[in-house]
Amino acid sequence: MSEYTGKEIVILEGLEAVRKRPGMYIGSTGVRGLHHLIWEILDNSIDEHLAGFCNEIHITMLKDGGIRISDNGRGVPVDIHPAKKVATIRVVYTILHAGGKFGNSAYKVSGGLHGVGSSVVNALSKHMIVEVKKDGLIYRDEYKNGGQPVTKLIKGALEPSGKCSASDTGTTVTFYPDDEIFETVQFKPDTVKKKLKETAYLNKNLKLVFKDEINDEEIVFLEQEGIKSFVNYINRDAVTLHKEPVYIEGASGDIEVEIAFQYTNNFSEQINPYCNRINVVDGGTLVTGFKTALTRIMNQYARELGVLKDKDENFDGKDIRNGLVAIISIKHPDPQFEGQTKTKLGNTDAKAAVDDVFSTQVQRYLDKNIDVLKTILNNSLKSYNARKASDKARNAVLKQLNDVDTKSKLAACTSKTADECEIYIVEGDSAGGTVKTARNRRTQAVLPLRGKILNVEKATLEKILVNNEIKSMIAAFGCGIGDEFDINKLRYDKIIILTDADVDGAHISTLLLTFFYRFMPELIYSGKIYRGLPPLYKVDYTNGKKKKSEYVFNDFELEKFRKNKTNKITGIQRYKGLGEMDAEQLWETTLDPERRVLAQISISDSVDADDITTTLMSSNVPPRRQFIIEEAKYAVLDI
Repeated sequence: MSEYTGKEIVILEGLEAVRKRPGMYIGSTGVRGLHHLIWEILDNSIDEHLAGFCNEIHITMLKDGGIRISDNGRGVPVDIHPAKKVATIRVVYTILHAGGKFGNSAYKVSGGLHGVGSSVVNALSKHMIVEVKKDGLIYRDEYKNGGQPVTKLIKGALEPSGKCSASDTGTTVTFYPDDEIFETVQFKPDTVKKKLKETAYLNKNLKLVFKDEINDEEIVFLEQEGIKSFVNYINRDAVTLHKEPVYIEGASGDIEVEIAFQYTNNFSEQINPYCNRINVVDGGTLVTGFKTALTRIMNQYARELGVLKDKDENFDGKDIRNGLVAIISIKHPDPQFEGQTKTKLGNTDAKAAVDDVFSTQVQRYLDKNIDVLKTILNNSLKSYNARKASDKARNAVLKQLNDVDTKSKLAACTSKTADECEIYIVEGDSAGGTVKTARNRRTQAVLPLRGKILNVEKATLEKILVNNEIKSMIAAFGCGIGDEFDINKLRYDKIIILTDADVDGAHISTLLLTFFYRFMPELIYSGKIYRGLPPLYKVDYTNGKKKKSEYVFNDFELEKFRKNKTNKITGIQRYKGLGEMDAEQLWETTLDPERRVLAQISISDSVDADDITTTLMSSNVPPRRQFIIEEAKYAVLDI
């Protein structure tokens, strides 16, 4: 067994900071942030699996609201840390940026690279218990109230609390999220199960046991075919063009590559890339390597088999990828992710590795499976012919964008420097008028929408381009759409959706996000799309003898405000729409960059994003109805 001791735990150097700014570490204090706590602890166990020391993980939702995650890995080190002179387990769970992922000896492949997961979960929990089985002994360390140690150390060491078999090793973490920090501490079984299902696909032969003590349910997730089964799952409701997904695997140097793909009769492509099981939704070099190899190989086959004649130009990449669903999963010893959110891989050797493995293995497969090859080439030819026929009509529509009259709608800003400019998309002329009055005219533009935009799910580009509201947005943004899209021509650094906090406002926001996701995804991946978050309440109160007022953004914050005994509330004003605020109030709460609250739209899971978008926005009613029924029990009713 590879040695795993305190020497492998490297410290880069406060849990109080986590409690003050939890969003910086887990994204939010809502449902998504709550579940992120599970993923952080689960990731540590999976890293043990990737290192070859763990093949079984148990995830239990306890009756008392806690979560317990147990693995049969090596167990967190409990020896004295050479730098901190205390038990290493205490270092791991109480100091940020302390972990075994920074050196090269403990983990050769890892997804958690920042070393903050365990300590962040501890900081945001009211109670955490860590139990380690190692070398025939059991060690127990306990924390309360945001990571405050309860278990006493003897001369810096953690004393054993019991004995076990020498072969029985692993780590068990039990934690209870702090209800003073999170808007809800109610975990969603379906969210956990969905994550575990995906995790099983990406970690072939890893046994994941989910137990829900509240609903008396137990499920085992174990995938022996890995990402091949993942593609089958994604395409479960689709019409596929060949029966089985194509699966290939191989290694190039230290980089292991797995790819599974299958074609459907859909008009779009779906490529889901993973590096060390992290969903790098913005792709990067591993996707570039795959696309390059696929385009080159299919054009070679098309020429050899006479699908393309001498006079024909090559298929372009989109012709070949039309209807493609693919999973790319690589294991890289030193991944370089672009940005803290890890949404894009930057390693150039990943491109070469994927190209090398895919080129070699897929040709071996296709030479033996000519029927699959012919299916792909025929689909590419069909897309090629359709593209040629529609290019003329599409170009005519795109040229019309230059003639779209946005002046009557768009209130432009005077600055022409894109980096300092932003555009607010608002619903209706009434709200638009208030925002226009309140804004900073130099840097803030306003585009009111007259009515709801087209639901673009499954719509062709030609169809959406005749919608007036969409044409106005495209013309205002200036970056084009489809093949002509160029983010460098975008006139604004931020595109901010600003709608009322009601059902219609939520629907308009969803329609807009569906449009951006399907036809301008680069705007989301580049962090250009935001939602403005106007306050829901204005609270008047007295503190001592002083009369004060404060804006509150949601019911959770209002409840915390009410619990503050030093504040005596004298009045509460509820804002149902933007039109209920005057220009001054709108500026100080929603438009002023120094005081406003914006939510940046991001995609953390491309499969989940595509699944939810299809469920909510397609014409298939039963899945949408089921989704609403399932999610309704977690909704907060405003009566």
